[in-house]
Amino acid sequence: MFENIYTYLMDHPLLPAVFIVAVIVVRPIINRILKKWDINSHLGNWVALYALLVFFLSYYQNSNWLFYSFITLGSIGINLNLLIVSFLIITMAFHISKIFTKQFLPSIYTRYQLDRGVQFTFNRLLHYIIMIVAILMTASAVGINLNSLTVFAGVLGVGIGFGLQNITSNFISGIILLFERPIKIGDRVIVEDIVGDVEQINMRATIIRSINNEHIIVPNSYFLEEHVINRSHGSPYMRLIAPVGVSYDSDPEFVKELLLDVVYSEAKENPSVLLDPSPSVHFDGFGASSLNFDLMVWVADPKQLRRVKTNLNFRIFKSFKKNGVEIPFPQHDLHLRSVDRDLLEKHLNK
Repeated sequence: MFENIYTYLMDHPLLPAVFIVAVIVVRPIINRILKKWDINSHLGNWVALYALLVFFLSYYQNSNWLFYSFITLGSIGINLNLLIVSFLIITMAFHISKIFTKQFLPSIYTRYQLDRGVQFTFNRLLHYIIMIVAILMTASAVGINLNSLTVFAGVLGVGIGFGLQNITSNFISGIILLFERPIKIGDRVIVEDIVGDVEQINMRATIIRSINNEHIIVPNSYFLEEHVINRSHGSPYMRLIAPVGVSYDSDPEFVKELLLDVVYSEAKENPSVLLDPSPSVHFDGFGASSLNFDLMVWVADPKQLRRVKTNLNFRIFKSFKKNGVEIPFPQHDLHLRSVDRDLLEKHLNK
């Protein structure tokens, strides 16, 4: 009975139109449900598209035009059916990967308190595994004999050896970065005097966002071959040095006291300023026109260095002005050994 009903429905000429209308009506409902679950609402559009494609393949499965080979590559005929199936497998694998990494894995990361770098590594590995499986399934669906991939791998190896050395080096370097983690997502690094935060570690390159909101694309191999400063590696604590000069009329002990008071005041408002290790003031030496001091402060978050230094400078200037401590201008004494008498008399007579 059910088989007869199915056959009748599949042979009915209005069935495609009815199904399309049903998908159009149901799509907004799916989007609203996904939105309540905090899932990207665009996924509902993809679900509707997948439903239409699956129906299309089922309804026209006995049509010759669906399997007509318009391109032949060796023994494989490319037809519309193969293209649709390949599209379905690849795109569905991509969205499954996104659902896992955005919806399911974050709760696991939160439970085990994994940092951003480890989360990114697991997300990338899961994405690569799902996409590789999808590609193999697509190759099998198209009719490619997977045993023939050994020959392809040999040819690819020769190509890599000659023409793809740089790409392969960056790919392997990216894998090393994900596992060895000399840098990780969220780290503040200095690359060629550019300060920025690591945003992504991709297959070929790492994306760094500078403090000026500029995105820098750095090949992965650079981090293993060149000198890179990672301010967040190991202990995130960093020592900030704020140099300051005062006039020779100032009392060094009083200046030291004012500088330490400035640090204690800033620490009350900014938790990034640490009092343990304790701040210190070093009398750096005697300059040409000033007594030079270095105020040394430990900061818990390297991303706060610029802000802390700015706040300290404001407080130092305000404190020195309030307590009569002068920050001198550069001064030079000029001694004249001889002056043209006529020029001097001419200047005095003016």
